[in-house]
Amino acid sequence: MLINLHVKNLALIEEVDVDFTNGLIVLTGETGAGKSLILGSVNIALGNKAAKDVIRTGADFSIVELTFLVNDEIIKKIKNMDIFVGEDNTVTVTRKISESRSVSKINGETVNINTLKQIMGMLIDIHGQHDHQSLLYPGKHLEILDKYAKEDIRKDKEDLKELYKSYSELKKRLDSYDMDESKRTREIEFAQYEVDEINLADLKSGEDIRLEDSFKKLSNSQEISSGLAEVYGYLNYESDFGAGNLIGRAVSAMNGIKDMDESIVELRNMLYDIDTICRDLTKQLEDYNNSLEFDSAYAKEVEDRLDTINHLKLKYGRTIEDVLDYRDNKQTYLDQLNNYQDEIEKINEEINEYENKMKIVSGKLSAKRRRAAIELEKLVTDALVDLNFISVEFKIEIKQKEHLTDEGTDHVEFMISTNPGEPLKPLAKVASGGELSRIMLAIKSILATEDEIETLIFDEIDTGISGRTASMVAEKLARISKNHQVLCISHLAQIAAMADHHYLIQKKSENDVTATNIYQLGRNESIEELVRINGDGTITSAAISHAMEMKDMADRTKSNLV
Repeated sequence: MLINLHVKNLALIEEVDVDFTNGLIVLTGETGAGKSLILGSVNIALGNKAAKDVIRTGADFSIVELTFLVNDEIIKKIKNMDIFVGEDNTVTVTRKISESRSVSKINGETVNINTLKQIMGMLIDIHGQHDHQSLLYPGKHLEILDKYAKEDIRKDKEDLKELYKSYSELKKRLDSYDMDESKRTREIEFAQYEVDEINLADLKSGEDIRLEDSFKKLSNSQEISSGLAEVYGYLNYESDFGAGNLIGRAVSAMNGIKDMDESIVELRNMLYDIDTICRDLTKQLEDYNNSLEFDSAYAKEVEDRLDTINHLKLKYGRTIEDVLDYRDNKQTYLDQLNNYQDEIEKINEEINEYENKMKIVSGKLSAKRRRAAIELEKLVTDALVDLNFISVEFKIEIKQKEHLTDEGTDHVEFMISTNPGEPLKPLAKVASGGELSRIMLAIKSILATEDEIETLIFDEIDTGISGRTASMVAEKLARISKNHQVLCISHLAQIAAMADHHYLIQKKSENDVTATNIYQLGRNESIEELVRINGDGTITSAAISHAMEMKDMADRTKSNLV
């Protein structure tokens, strides 16, 4: 449930902070007051792209922040995505937009857009004022049917998608074999050349690192020898001023006094250790320096070998392991080319196997969809009657397509007749804009009972309706709000009267600055807003009496809802 909306520096909104609770929440306001901005801010929080001019003039950034109170089931799913949720069971979604970039956070943790959309998809469902137009496309009909069938078909859909993925990969492999004999011959020759070139080099793992160390040593042998000779000169025992000679003198001096005080024994032993280390070091320096011999032939051999290895790495990979992997893959490809017909037959056999598996799963999926369609037909028909479709017949037609997709072979299309005696026709051919809007509301009301999403937003779901139909739409929204939080942006008095919580969206200009704000209305203020919606806003006793009657009637209707 959405419990708070905070928007700052978004278009005409300087700063808005509004709390929400459960039930039916209706937002009304004059045309141009900024009702669309409220929905736009939520869409931004959903992860949708924000327009460049969305940042309020004079500001450096915009912020949209939504706070939800969520149930344990949703919390579990969010935590499985490594998002922290505190003990208060709230989830705060923040999106900050600047000229250069946008940053999305959930409970203070930065997330990418995909994660943001996935989590917001669990928390809120928006029906925009033009979404009902999607009913004109049969592809949406399949989506709606599958959403209703949900858990019953989930496993089959997952299996079918996995099968289709493997099937598509095999088809791509088969397409790669579509070559004439001359091209195949060229491919074989080129692949064989690359494999032979790498095999001829007889590469060993880690060889390049060892050779580079050797080459480095060989290339710098003279400088190493000169440096070690200098070090030896400072440490040796032959020179009067060598460290070794001086340490030897110190040992002799220590031996002259060692018997005079027992506590000197420990000092003498430490000096002996220094003398031993110095002698060992000078010996090793001498031996290492004597071993240094620059072998020009060996250096050339190492250099040539490194050139060969680096040449192969430049062509086939950054490391020897990469080069060897490339060779192995190329050898596999070469084997396939040399066994061209066998490979094609093998792939075709696998393709046939996957097609048969997909047909079986697709058949199971289709049967479940047909069962779900019968249930959904009845529910949609009843819901349409509730929305003032006097005589309506609604059917879900499922036909079989010739080709398989990852959705199966079903072509789903909604058929409707809204007048007695008229035959069923595709929804796109007979439904008006107002009818489409009510049909979508009917569908949403049904899917809401199957959905875990707690918050539903309807933006001008009342487009193209009035009178008794508007009252029935209002009643349907109130019925949905018994189990879900419903936010509805509306321009109809019948829907505003039905609100459990009524908010006014208002645009004001002051000192050459225009800003949009949201205010929660009390009962009397709500009645005054109903007067404005019903007419020209002139406050008369008759207008107020009519608005009060609408409000009282709405309250009675809500009290009788089951």
